[in-house]
Amino acid sequence: MEKEKLESLFKELDGLFDTEEPTLGHQSRFQEKLDQMNKVGSLQAKKNFSWWKPLSIAASMALLFVLGIGYYGSQKTTNENIVEVSPEISNAQFYFTNLVEEQVRHLEKESSPETKEIIDDTMLQLKKLENDYAKLENDLQNGGNAKMILSAMIINFQTRMDLLQDVLDQIETIKYLKNHNDENFTI
Repeated sequence: MEKEKLESLFKELDGLFDTEEPTLGHQSRFQEKLDQMNKVGSLQAKKNFSWWKPLSIAASMALLFVLGIGYYGSQKTTNENIVEVSPEISNAQFYFTNLVEEQVRHLEKESSPETKEIIDDTMLQLKKLENDYAKLENDLQNGGNAKMILSAMIINFQTRMDLLQDVLDQIETIKYLKNHNDENFTI
């Protein structure tokens, strides 16, 4: 049945198809027209392409650069936050940091087999206090109660100083007992 419909369709359209061949040279004339259109089209495409893409990429990069600088440049450091609240605290922080570092160096010089355990424990405790201090700095940057946080920072430094002084005193006691051993004592 399908075949019959197809045949009847072709019978109805018989004589309506263009069966003449094109004139001589038609193909070469057509090819010339296509070549001319390609030359004109390629020149226009090159003009648009040569400036548009690099310019848009450069503009995008510049925009990202400016946004990045604006974002990272606007964040204050911990020291800037401290100076903003109280310049004296910044000086105290510098002073305490130097004192703690000096006492740690002194503590490390006093290291011996008898004091190794107490020094290792002290260094562990100092590390915990430094981590707490870093948390306080983070809280200060995130906009917590500045005066209370600064007070806690100072207490942290004082705790470190007290810890180091107590350990140095214990080491002096250990050294004294080692030098003045039980030979001098009588029962």
